[in-house]
Amino acid sequence: MNAQTPTPPHPALSRLSDRALLRTLGHIGGRWTAAADAADFAVTDPASGALVARVARLGTAATDAAITAATAAFPAWAALLPKDRAQVLRRWAVLMRAATDDLALIMTLEQGKPLAESRGEIAYAAEFLDWYADEAPRVNAEGITPHLGDVEMIVRRQALGPVGVVTPWNFPSAMITRKVAAALAAGCTVVVHPSAETPLSALALAELAERAGLPAGVMNLVPGDAATIVGAMCADTRLRAMSFTGSTEVGRLIASQCAPTMKRMVMELGGHAPLIVFADADIDRAVDITMDAKFATSGQDCLAANRIYVAREILAPFTEKLAARIAALRSGPGLDPATQIGPLMHARALAKVAAQVTDAVARGGRVVVGGAAHPELPLAYLPTLITGAPDSALIHREETFGPVASVQPFDTEAEVIARANATEYGLVAYVVTRDGARALRLSRALDFGMVAVNRVKITGGPVPFGGWKQSGMGREGSRHGLEAFTELKYICIDTAA
Repeated sequence: MNAQTPTPPHPALSRLSDRALLRTLGHIGGRWTAAADAADFAVTDPASGALVARVARLGTAATDAAITAATAAFPAWAALLPKDRAQVLRRWAVLMRAATDDLALIMTLEQGKPLAESRGEIAYAAEFLDWYADEAPRVNAEGITPHLGDVEMIVRRQALGPVGVVTPWNFPSAMITRKVAAALAAGCTVVVHPSAETPLSALALAELAERAGLPAGVMNLVPGDAATIVGAMCADTRLRAMSFTGSTEVGRLIASQCAPTMKRMVMELGGHAPLIVFADADIDRAVDITMDAKFATSGQDCLAANRIYVAREILAPFTEKLAARIAALRSGPGLDPATQIGPLMHARALAKVAAQVTDAVARGGRVVVGGAAHPELPLAYLPTLITGAPDSALIHREETFGPVASVQPFDTEAEVIARANATEYGLVAYVVTRDGARALRLSRALDFGMVAVNRVKITGGPVPFGGWKQSGMGREGSRHGLEAFTELKYICIDTAA
């Protein structure tokens, strides 16, 4: 094993209790692997710009080696009894929870989210390992009532084969376990490309997976340039599926690159969530829901409420209370325990948020709170509330991915349903009402893969997470997430004497 643990350049890394979790090399075939030309790239702290680590910049040769390792490891892993695969996943979950503080520190340093949110993500990520450990033995064959004489008919689910996994920077641990745990439970091996912004969380998970007893080659991590690595993954016929979380634009590109090899596609893409508050709602509760749905992960979440529709009868009191809550949010570095809103991931994200606010104001919107970049914290945007922007504003037509809330009035149920559905996205919608019949009507009428009524947190291991329209294909989590990594095999046996 070729391990590399450089002297930590960031002072906060001295707080790590297990320094071996700071891995900076790829993990291929059970070996920590540097680039052949010693190339690397910088991972920096969004809160300060300080260097956290330099990570190996692997390329096509390493990608090929990772796919070769996953292909070689597949027969033995698929043949392993499901209960034995489950034991590895459970040991991995135990190790993750024991390392929560270290994993959360690494995540906050490379991603910027408040430390409390990073700890929450580690708990969320470990949940998928436990869930799929339980699901692994439940992949059952099913019998068919024969339509022919003297036969027995069986349909069996078998592991699809080696699969590719591409994960985003906003949830760098949970998006790995949600995908990888399902694939491993099904009997697949994986090649993972983590986001170049947040590779350290992924590499730390690979270290823990190795300690949990995951055999060499079953999970391979290839950090580096996405275009090079993901392109090679898409083109390789040995990978039988690609699982991707990211923007709809990139998802379309990956789908087109995978078409010649007819890969199974599982994609969780962009969101543009409406949040609808009816006049019968408890206003204080509605404001709580709005704050949670909009400002978690500093708004950098595909589930974030992007379009907030409020019944005109309660618009004034709702807006007043929401403005006060937004103004009280504390921005700062993620390592500060008092921080509620951290920096954005990179300068492109900051520029996009600023452009949406400028456009909203130019179209008649009014900034009630915030409306500018943070004066002291690099890459941070002040928590912002806009009112009165029209449906034509950019903020109502594209994902924001930042701490900006835009509130609009509506007058009728039919009107707000039409406006909420007027988007190419269909991931999640939020409804706040005390009318049970209305809640059921909206749940049916909204063209979204998930609908949250009177709450925000709806995700977890048992949930078939995914969207309609341009928000993706397939589901992650639940038994559906495992079945995505299996093939159906029909067997017909002649039983005639």
